[in-house]
Amino acid sequence: MNEPSGVQAPAIILGERRGPFAGRLTADLIRRYAEATRDPNPGPLAGTVVPPAAIVTQIWVAQQAGFGSLVSEEVRDTMTGGVHGEHDIVLHRPIEPGEGLRTWVEGHGSRRGGRHNLITLRYITYDDHDIAVAEQWWTTVMLNASGGPAGEAAPGHAFPEEARGHPAGTCRITVDEDMPRRYAEVSGDWSVHHFDDAFARRNGFKRRFLHGLCTLGLCAQGIVSLAGAESPARIRRLAVRFAAPAYVGDDLDVHLYEAGAGTYAFEADAGGLAVIRNGLAVLDP
Repeated sequence: MNEPSGVQAPAIILGERRGPFAGRLTADLIRRYAEATRDPNPGPLAGTVVPPAAIVTQIWVAQQAGFGSLVSEEVRDTMTGGVHGEHDIVLHRPIEPGEGLRTWVEGHGSRRGGRHNLITLRYITYDDHDIAVAEQWWTTVMLNASGGPAGEAAPGHAFPEEARGHPAGTCRITVDEDMPRRYAEVSGDWSVHHFDDAFARRNGFKRRFLHGLCTLGLCAQGIVSLAGAESPARIRRLAVRFAAPAYVGDDLDVHLYEAGAGTYAFEADAGGLAVIRNGLAVLDP
């Protein structure tokens, strides 16, 4: 497809960062996150173990600030919409409940995807000793946006096709009608298309749908269960490509495959649609 016409300003600012954005995963927040996502694991339900995807609750404000100031205004003005394309979480160690956290956001890169611009922001979360405990890469597909490539692509997590010969099982997770509200209360993301069917349809969707990062958290539950990991604190990396939204009311089926040395590939479907592709999970042995 052809490059869109119009402004060709640099798509993203590199070499700068915004922050710090202070946060804390308290025992109460962990429990509410577990209840929001219907996590059956006793550690998160007791507020004593932080689920790997719960770290995303610490970057919503940073994401808004980063997208608003690190992505070129000229390029933002050319987009006709945006969707969360990929997300990648790396935990250098388990997050301790209640510890102080500080997050910085910086421009990582942009690349073309047909008529779209794929923008990646990188988030680094530090503890009270200024040691990095987590990194995240959030890629947004800016629909029909101008701007050329810059910086680096997000770290890769392609599905290894040979892993299909080593299935570890499928886990079905229920997405109930109230999950978007509960998740918004712990994440801060009250985007209207998660709550209003008419608004979602006006934007090209069948009806309201689950937050992508909530879907990611549900996938982590399935991985813990199928891999026999017992504690979600064993997950050190969790990366996905969002293929489609999981509509509220449709069950989520997580398919896990062994990929060697504590590494798993996974996919997820809901309502007959592929919603997660190129899933990668790395567990601490």
